[in-house]
Amino acid sequence: MCENLIFVHPCGRYRHNTVVFILAKEYNLKNLRTIHRLDRLTSGILLFGRTPKKARQMEHQIRNRQVHKQYVCRVEGKFLDDEVVCSEAIEVVSYKIGVCKVSPKGKDCITRFKRLSYNGKTSVVLCKPQTGRMHQIRVHLQYLGFPVVNDPLYNHVVFGPEKGKGGNIGKTDEELVKDLINIHNAENWLGMDGDSEINLFKSKLEIEDTVSNLNTDKEGLLFPTTNFTKEEQNLSQEQKNSTTLKVTVGTQTGSEPPDSTYTDNKLTVDPHCYECKVKYRDPKPSDLVMYLHAWRYCGPGWEYETPLPAWAASDWTGDGDR
Repeated sequence: MCENLIFVHPCGRYRHNTVVFILAKEYNLKNLRTIHRLDRLTSGILLFGRTPKKARQMEHQIRNRQVHKQYVCRVEGKFLDDEVVCSEAIEVVSYKIGVCKVSPKGKDCITRFKRLSYNGKTSVVLCKPQTGRMHQIRVHLQYLGFPVVNDPLYNHVVFGPEKGKGGNIGKTDEELVKDLINIHNAENWLGMDGDSEINLFKSKLEIEDTVSNLNTDKEGLLFPTTNFTKEEQNLSQEQKNSTTLKVTVGTQTGSEPPDSTYTDNKLTVDPHCYECKVKYRDPKPSDLVMYLHAWRYCGPGWEYETPLPAWAASDWTGDGDR
């Protein structure tokens, strides 16, 4: 079972401490082939292939819908008594921030839902996705009016007063993406250290105005006209002077061993870098898991199942209820 609070495999700028990396480093399970992934906050089963042949075989089974997947989740309210089949098409609104919605312009998909229990406030629901669209279970539950209790994305009034029930969002895709970015910034960023001239969250126009007020030095580097202390300016000059590196056989061939020792005098600060000044809000434990769990996967001649999490118990009344 995997509590998927980290990336499954390297992607973008995230290279280390992925599930694949940790399995190779700590369990010597190297060259694993990723067969499927889970959403970032989703727990449960992850399948990997030990050999290319086995990975291709299982990927073929998934593409041909020979693999049956079952998830459990806890949703707001009392879910419907009978089995519900949701076949609404899903469209990706933005790959960049990872958000989808029900739309006739989307791709066909089907999810079957069945209530397992109800504790007076929330319901545990069995989910059987027949297809594998991005955020399929979460989007279909939002559409039905029963979002996952602690879904930070699809259980939010940014999708409208009814949180996107029935596909009623009431804003354009551009407005939705803009609002989601603003909410994310407001909830997860604490601001900047010092007086930063270039703020990641300024509008494009504000950044253009800021850049127009910057000077350039003789090397073409941008620097603000004010707000730098004498110590910062001296540090910046030292960094410039150290940019000429000695070329060795090691730098050309990569044969020199890396210097892994830690000393304080190796630390440097770039006064021009806004990312160095950004303050992040530490996540709370409740931010690190969503009540959606990949419970059982089965295919021709094989089946894997994980224990259900504590929040899936019929009598559970944890802090997630609201």
